[in-house]
Amino acid sequence: MIVLIVSIGGIFYPKLGYILLLVFATLLIIAPFRGRWFCGNLCPRGSFVDFWLAPLSRRLAIPLFLRSMWIRIPIFIALMGFMIYRLLGTQGVVDRIGMVFVTLCIITTSIAILFGVIIAPRTWCTFCPMGTLQRIMGGSKYQLKLDGDLCIDCKRCQKVCPMQLRVFELQDLPDCIKCGRCVDACPKDALIFH
Repeated sequence: MIVLIVSIGGIFYPKLGYILLLVFATLLIIAPFRGRWFCGNLCPRGSFVDFWLAPLSRRLAIPLFLRSMWIRIPIFIALMGFMIYRLLGTQGVVDRIGMVFVTLCIITTSIAILFGVIIAPRTWCTFCPMGTLQRIMGGSKYQLKLDGDLCIDCKRCQKVCPMQLRVFELQDLPDCIKCGRCVDACPKDALIFH
């Protein structure tokens, strides 16, 4: 709901855009210790796409190229550049600064809705600039671990993963959003975060 409140309500009350600063600060504090944990547990857009877009989505495979840093870094630079350019263009008026964040929220939410319906709900999350930043800051922290002796290769973990990660393979998953769905789905308790 926060995404809708900022995107729609922010048009009429631009100070709502400052909510994004609180979101940014929270994820920057968490990322060095938990990686993308914020994405799977606190992200307002993630909750929005899980709840509202999941029933409308075609649920196709997320294209692998969207996970590439060759795509993600330019998107990060473009959106941060847009935000900085717009902030520098404001003349210190509180509402104008708030509107920069509202505009950013509208643009990114529109992209998330488009990709979420056409491909899969969490498609935006694969190349989200804030998710990319969290990956860079703490992608190796609080990793999912698989006990190969307990795993029965049922692949339930992969079926429930909103990021469409191959959880059952013994590898680092820096884009895991630590939502815990795979842990809950595992019939043998073979998965754990640490």
